[in-house]
Amino acid sequence: MTRRYITLPLLAALVIGVAGCQDSEPGVKRFAFISNGVAEFWKIAEAGANQAGEDFGIEVNVLMPGSLSDQKQMMEDSITRGMDGVAVSPIDSSNQTDMLNEVAAATLLVTHDSDAPDSDRLAYIGMDNYTAGRLCGDLVKEALPDGGEVMIFIGRMEQDNSRKRRQGVIDAILDRSVDPERFDPPGEVIKGEKYTILGTLTDGFDLSQAKANAEDTISKFPDIDAMVGLFVYNPPAILQALEQSGKIGEVQVIGFDEQDETLAGIQAGTVYGTVVQDPYAYGYESMKLLNEIANGNRSGLENGPVISIPGRQIRKDNVDAFWADLKAKVGE
Repeated sequence: MTRRYITLPLLAALVIGVAGCQDSEPGVKRFAFISNGVAEFWKIAEAGANQAGEDFGIEVNVLMPGSLSDQKQMMEDSITRGMDGVAVSPIDSSNQTDMLNEVAAATLLVTHDSDAPDSDRLAYIGMDNYTAGRLCGDLVKEALPDGGEVMIFIGRMEQDNSRKRRQGVIDAILDRSVDPERFDPPGEVIKGEKYTILGTLTDGFDLSQAKANAEDTISKFPDIDAMVGLFVYNPPAILQALEQSGKIGEVQVIGFDEQDETLAGIQAGTVYGTVVQDPYAYGYESMKLLNEIANGNRSGLENGPVISIPGRQIRKDNVDAFWADLKAKVGE
């Protein structure tokens, strides 16, 4: 059994949430899957969560906030509705600890995609973002074997996954040792022997700002060698800016996640490669784990609170097979 509540305005989330509570079947476990925004990435996760709902006979409520305040009230609403468990990707984990702990005190709580290790969550389901960032940095070096100037684009720096992902990229490009706790301030130019990181530009999950950041970079650094987009919508925004400036194919584009435009760019040769997660598994495994724990089965936690779903590199040689598998999972 599944119910899908894809919400951007908070009012819609609350209205639909109340309706869902009224028509729930007696005895059916109910779980909320809360993303950190609205994007194609989360539609893939939604498909996985809903498949788990069908497989395990549970009610799945997928909620997609438009802001930090939206996410907070979605978590509060999940408590009010008496959800049997909540899976959330925290937008600002360091400043959401108290809220997350309130959820954990009221019901079962797991995080996915982005962790909140200082909270009372039972588990984190996702990839090691620092390691995945290093995979992305390795793609940059493959694309620019002789070195060059690189700009990084990302949505937010507040998220745990964002900070670690970005740092992994930088450390790999500069051939540094592995240190997930290292942090380079985003406003600084970082110079290595072969590569220069010009900076990191954030867009606050604003798609128009993401494109504007790419346009400004092309204007300010006309000889830039690579542009690295670390949120799902960043590579498409970079491609649009390069196309409009007449520089498509002249600048190496390296991305993150499996947006259609990014995968099509790899096929066409305008994107060198991307590091993909498995959002389908994030949705499916989050619901599976919560349902198991709610039914008294805690075996999924026997190996610790981190359930790793590794990232992988997608290049021209494997993009076709990857995309075909992805379409099959989401029913396209």
